[in-house]
Amino acid sequence: MPKGKHILSLPKGKYVFGTARVGEKGQIVIPKEARVAFDIKPGDNLLILGDEKSGIVITKTDVINEVANKILNDIKE
Repeated sequence: MPKGKHILSLPKGKYVFGTARVGEKGQIVIPKEARVAFDIKPGDNLLILGDEKSGIVITKTDVINEVANKILNDIKE
């Protein structure tokens, strides 16, 4: 089980992994604890979503595929 940075009292399954610095080429390093917790491996595709007020969300594309399939299946019924 990944430890994360337990600086806050968070519910189970919620994490604060710390910060990441953006390099000159716009790259960031995802902390190891986050990669382990979310099974992110080299070569995985990540989806970057953004909202000017709320910020940025980074997620694995298969998570969004699952959500999209659920929505589409609910529409069929």
